[in-house]
Amino acid sequence: MNVMTAVAKKAARGLVRDFGEVEQLQVSLKGTNDFVSAADIKAEQTLYRELKKGRPDFGFLREEGGIEAGKDASHRWIIDPLDGTTNFLHGIPHFAISLALERDDDIIAGVIYNPISDEMYYAEKGLGAYLNDRRLRVSARRHINEAVIATGIPFLGRPDHAPFLAQLRAVMAATAGIRRMGSAALDLAYVAAGRYDGYWETGLSAWDVAAGVIVVREAGGYVTELSGGRDVIRNGSVLAANDHLHQSLGDLLRAANA
Repeated sequence: MNVMTAVAKKAARGLVRDFGEVEQLQVSLKGTNDFVSAADIKAEQTLYRELKKGRPDFGFLREEGGIEAGKDASHRWIIDPLDGTTNFLHGIPHFAISLALERDDDIIAGVIYNPISDEMYYAEKGLGAYLNDRRLRVSARRHINEAVIATGIPFLGRPDHAPFLAQLRAVMAATAGIRRMGSAALDLAYVAAGRYDGYWETGLSAWDVAAGVIVVREAGGYVTELSGGRDVIRNGSVLAANDHLHQSLGDLLRAANA
């Protein structure tokens, strides 16, 4: 965990510097996407280099660099150097580095770091979840009509707009509010911290959710696929909530698309 948190902070320094460039509009409209891509790649290279120093035999699954097998076939880092790229691009200070460690297909540690707010969410299997030095617990709300639920909205070029709108209508009618903030990793972290009572999204990649899954579970929450399956990392469908709301939120979503 010390290795993971130190590496995340080191990579974050470059992201903060580059975010300042975007925020101050010092990048031309034409070149902004390329600039953000470069920031993303630089952060990933820092994470890769430093993790390789700390654990040279571990494998990697990287958003930009793909899959790399290690000499140690049991362990693999799962890395998203910039979760919330569109926020970063528009100068919105809500994005994170997401870093997870997988052992024999089981996530055993995760770190989610928002460098702008200096909030470090982290968890290790069996040892609880934390925000900086504070122990985390999911919310204790029992009634869905009191709940605030987060989601991700499919955008241009993404499928499933119609099924999502059916889900949205169902959840809107049953809850106290819905939030869409633009970072799956931070959505899961906020569920772990009790800021959100639940979260759902589909079409995600392993690096979007790997760290968040263990942070929520170690904070006492439930994380499954929308169907109820447990293989969130590989199927890209996620439903996270406390034990009181997970079933009722899942029932709403599944009924909406029945």
